[in-house]
Amino acid sequence: MEKYLYRCFELAKKGLGNVAPNPMVGAVLVYNERIIGEGYHQQYGEAHAEVNCINSVKESDKQFISKATIYVSLEPCAHFGKTPPCANLIIKNKIPKVVLACKDPFAKVNGKGIDLLKNAGIEVVIASEKLQKEAQFLMRRFITFHTQKRPYTILKWAESKDGFIGKKEEEITISNNLSKRLNHKWRAEEAAILVGEQTILTDNPNLTVRSYFGKTPLRIAFQKYNEFLPHFNILNNEAETFLFSGLQNQVVPSKHSKINISANKQNFIPEMLNYLHKKNINSLIVEGGASLLNSFIKQGLYDEVRIFKGNTKLKNGIKAPFFNNGFDVATSIGNNKLLIHYT
Repeated sequence: MEKYLYRCFELAKKGLGNVAPNPMVGAVLVYNERIIGEGYHQQYGEAHAEVNCINSVKESDKQFISKATIYVSLEPCAHFGKTPPCANLIIKNKIPKVVLACKDPFAKVNGKGIDLLKNAGIEVVIASEKLQKEAQFLMRRFITFHTQKRPYTILKWAESKDGFIGKKEEEITISNNLSKRLNHKWRAEEAAILVGEQTILTDNPNLTVRSYFGKTPLRIAFQKYNEFLPHFNILNNEAETFLFSGLQNQVVPSKHSKINISANKQNFIPEMLNYLHKKNINSLIVEGGASLLNSFIKQGLYDEVRIFKGNTKLKNGIKAPFFNNGFDVATSIGNNKLLIHYT
């Protein structure tokens, strides 16, 4: 059972960055210890994993569908959304056994898919606690979005060997080229990216995906004191921008949205996360600056921390965010060290 569910996980990962706000899901159809079909959810709004799995079965193997077991990394849906319910498809194809890695926390499913299958006489098996946890980690963005009612939030920064994130009003490079490429890959995997006012003023970032393939996420900026002029890259047409602004006089181009918020950063973060949840944005990567990152840390409103540790010393400048909760991953990226913490 485990090897087929692990194959489901491998397939599911291929949908990262393309299926949000849906979960990444993989499915494998097995007859007599032989995989006769497999698939994954490839694109939001298009066919789910179970559909692609069943459709992949060769003509010569279709006779075995009604005798096979389907393994799925998440409970099949039981409601009509962008596509019909996958539980109904399994019933229609008379598949006698379903093995699930974990239940779906989404209110419109949450056990209803299992009930639908069982009521049709289909045997339903749920994986071991170990595999359930692995499946939940794989779908952590989707699960956090539905259980915490906010986007899965990743805090990311680069800091010098002596603990500085940069220098005031001066653009400093800490990450090496490999780290920068990895950072662009991360951007392509998330639904939105956020920076603070000082980062816009100092670095004038594009916040786009350039050193990797994939879509650019929704760009989000926090503005408290200073007007953003038209030449700032955050207001160009390369991607959509949400500007959470405490300034009444700020004007944004028609492609973008200005959301009026409290200028108090303590209130702003929960207010913003709530707004993004309502807009169906299920993941967010926060790239700075230090004050904004520290605010997320102090309020405990994050799920993951990623830090690139540089090999050079700045001796002075803006102190990196204070974080000492330990790390689950520590690896080398060229002459940078990558540290990752999961809550």
